[in-house]
Amino acid sequence: MNVDSKKPTPEDIEVIALQLGRTPRDVHGIAYRCPCGKPAVVETPPRLSDGTPFPTFYYATCPRLTAAISTLETTGMMAEMESRLSTDPVVAGEYAAAHQDYLAARAALGMDVPEVEGITAGGMPERVKCLHSLVAHSLGAGPGVNPFGDEALAALPQWWLSDPCPANSSEEI
Repeated sequence: MNVDSKKPTPEDIEVIALQLGRTPRDVHGIAYRCPCGKPAVVETPPRLSDGTPFPTFYYATCPRLTAAISTLETTGMMAEMESRLSTDPVVAGEYAAAHQDYLAARAALGMDVPEVEGITAGGMPERVKCLHSLVAHSLGAGPGVNPFGDEALAALPQWWLSDPCPANSSEEI
């Protein structure tokens, strides 16, 4: 992907504001776009412009996506995944590698933020506590990077098909 294509446009920021119901904070890039072309996952720097440390680099913004993930979280999938971390060394190794990938992607921004050093999101690398973060990582980094994010993504319905995104940002998101 061309690096410039990740740079958010003013229209992207407007769409993200509608998706979140608030002004987005410090969007660095668009990590993933819904099949309709609208932002669905953004990249956020580890320190917000107000000085707040923010470890969540990949952040899901699409309300249809986040609703689908929320439904999936109620199924017990996270507990089953976390159980596998202690019993399957291959999965534990892949999840630890996903943690390192997340840290490297955030570090590539070139911002030293000691408060979030070594911290990623979703419980990585030892726990599974937020499928939203793991799915956002899988969508932003691509398949094969985060095993639990990929697994959760595969279990999601095609959220963009049942209720397609509006044609423009002035319509209800």
